[in-house]
Amino acid sequence: MPSLEFILIVSGLLAIAAVGAQGADIPRPEHPRPDFQRPLWLNLNGTWQFEIDAENTGEERSLMSGRDLSSTILVPFCPESELSGVGTTDFMLHVWYRRQFTVPESMRGKRLLLHFGAVDWETRVWVNGTLVGGHKGGYTPFCLDITDHVVDGPNELVLQVHDDTASGKQATGKQCHQQESHGCVYTRTTGIWQTVWLEAAGRTWLKDFEVVPDLDAGRALVQVSVSGPSTGRTVRVQALDGETLVAEDIVSAAWRSTHALLQIPEPKAWEPGSPFLYDLKLTVEYDGETLDEVHSYFGMRKVHIEGNRILINNKPIFQRLVLDQGFYPDGIYTAPTDEALKRDVELSMAAGFNGARLHQKVFEPRLLYWADKLGYLIWDEYPSWGVNLGDAEALAQVVTEWQEVLRRDRNHACVIGWCPLNETGPDEGAARAQRLLAVTQMIDPTRPFLDTSGYVHLCPETDVYDSHDYDQNPESFGARFSMFSLSGQNPWNNNPRDPRGKYSGQPFFVSEYGGTRLTLRDADGNAWGYGSSTGTVDEFLARYKALTDVLMDDPNMFGFCYTQLTDIEQEQNGVYYYDRTPKYDPAKLHAINSRPAAYETQGPRLLDLHPRAILKTSREDAQTWRYTFEKPADDWMMPEFDAGAWKQGPGGFGTEETPGAVVGTEWSSEDIWLRREFEVTDTKCELAFLEIHHDEDAEVYVNGQLVASPRGYVQGYVLLEATEALKQTLKPGTNTIAVHCHQTVGGQFIDVGIQAQ
Repeated sequence: MPSLEFILIVSGLLAIAAVGAQGADIPRPEHPRPDFQRPLWLNLNGTWQFEIDAENTGEERSLMSGRDLSSTILVPFCPESELSGVGTTDFMLHVWYRRQFTVPESMRGKRLLLHFGAVDWETRVWVNGTLVGGHKGGYTPFCLDITDHVVDGPNELVLQVHDDTASGKQATGKQCHQQESHGCVYTRTTGIWQTVWLEAAGRTWLKDFEVVPDLDAGRALVQVSVSGPSTGRTVRVQALDGETLVAEDIVSAAWRSTHALLQIPEPKAWEPGSPFLYDLKLTVEYDGETLDEVHSYFGMRKVHIEGNRILINNKPIFQRLVLDQGFYPDGIYTAPTDEALKRDVELSMAAGFNGARLHQKVFEPRLLYWADKLGYLIWDEYPSWGVNLGDAEALAQVVTEWQEVLRRDRNHACVIGWCPLNETGPDEGAARAQRLLAVTQMIDPTRPFLDTSGYVHLCPETDVYDSHDYDQNPESFGARFSMFSLSGQNPWNNNPRDPRGKYSGQPFFVSEYGGTRLTLRDADGNAWGYGSSTGTVDEFLARYKALTDVLMDDPNMFGFCYTQLTDIEQEQNGVYYYDRTPKYDPAKLHAINSRPAAYETQGPRLLDLHPRAILKTSREDAQTWRYTFEKPADDWMMPEFDAGAWKQGPGGFGTEETPGAVVGTEWSSEDIWLRREFEVTDTKCELAFLEIHHDEDAEVYVNGQLVASPRGYVQGYVLLEATEALKQTLKPGTNTIAVHCHQTVGGQFIDVGIQAQ
């Protein structure tokens, strides 16, 4: 029996030959869905007629049939791209596409299914002048049965596409809502941007299927959805290792609830870096005749959660992820070739990453295919930016399209988790969206669900918890997570003051960090990265290592996601340039990323912390401090120093716009010095901490002794473990705390307390 690779090669050649006979050049000739491929198919990529309908008069001009359009375009590339041959980056609210196709002799007399990989955003389709259907949503596939509308000889296919990027009604991800790209939003995509193809099926055909591997039991459960007459029909499901039949089940066709069981002897596991894939063949049969045939593949891979750990095949594998936004200089949303998709995975792995967070875009299925083949982990995400989540109509569309994403991608072994939203705010629309999208857990109970990446977690049932942190200072970056590393409690998050986002012990990772700009080429004034630019490769690698070590040395952290794989237009903080050329030898990054992580070598480090306040902060109740903005004498921190001339006021000290600040007294100069006395009755403790919110560099003295000198900023109150220093200086009776804070840029704030356990 031929292998999946052989089938893909032969069917691809057949498609090229079929369309080549019509005199068309075919970009992206490979089958777009190797996870769901029929032997008989026709690639409809190539040169189409095209027209920008600025006045929306196309229907009045009868462009639905029999009318030539004003220009041409190379499908599947969007008109904004160079590869399309159009290269128009202005807003295009309405566009039209037109081409002719002839059904090959081998496909005649069968059911004809017209597939669109993705069209942005609202599409209507005509075949030979008849409206055959449409679709809303710019990122998911749709299929139309056109059997009754085709004729022998040339057939006319026409599309009208409406795309109102800035409407708030549609998901746009990182597509810019203004004329020009800026910040972290980039060139838009309009219309067709994935392959268009025709498939031939039988009178009864396979509409969909789901494979659920059960690695522990050595079996795979297959649920098949069958369309058309089912009486007397059977579905044959076969798993193959190359040409060897491994398992088979033949079951009666039963509409959407056709169930098969493949018992896999001595199953070979799919693992990151060591993937094994079984070929999968599904056929619908009737009275000895094959009515439909689909080729796919699957991996025997298990994902589950135990406590605060995500286990892959029952093992703690640290997820070394990179943010991948899937943009290309010449194709925008569409990779110029299939090899380019594969190369992106290879480039990431060369830098020591074992997976990616696919960010604010639903990627082409062939990217997931290569991730499956190469053993590369994927977090799938919906491009939620651009949607007004407070709009019920828009939210309904999000839920609908997200379910289409789940159905399309659920059979990929590489997909390790789902995340439908990114950086949502604390408003009720976001909360409603997170609750509704928790339907993910019911549709696919085999993978973790992250309610939103970063910022505000409002769904208590979220399986995973995370934060985004672009602090470039390794010391303050580490301080934010030091207590989580020690105790597994209360990891730093982007909105700590919202009680709805309370952490409840889920697996945790920092899903965006770094983003450091490395300036090695001249760039225009719009180019940017996070934090101060590093001027040399050595400076960059030193910062990268220090930041990454914080996360890899934390036994309670299951992974990280570094921003980002490549530069994109003006955002120049990639590991590689936008054209995929390396900025430095990626092996240097590989050496940092690939060492064993504490998560892999240790068990979770959990402590039940209930510290008592020795010195309260002003977080809940304002505490009175002596303070000055003028540099005091050198002995200002000593207990005997007389601060009677200093001002007196309530903490904390800073400006209201500083994240996490609870301001009692405004402080807007460069420096502030603080003092206060406090009473201690019991100095016995196992652990002692500073509770501190500093922006930026601080020095904390107790009874004249320096106990901590945190650098940078923390954007909220954190606990810094300082047990030995505080044990040596705290005493029963009256104690003195003295604090200096220095601010250089951005917000500013200082408040300090002491806790012990």
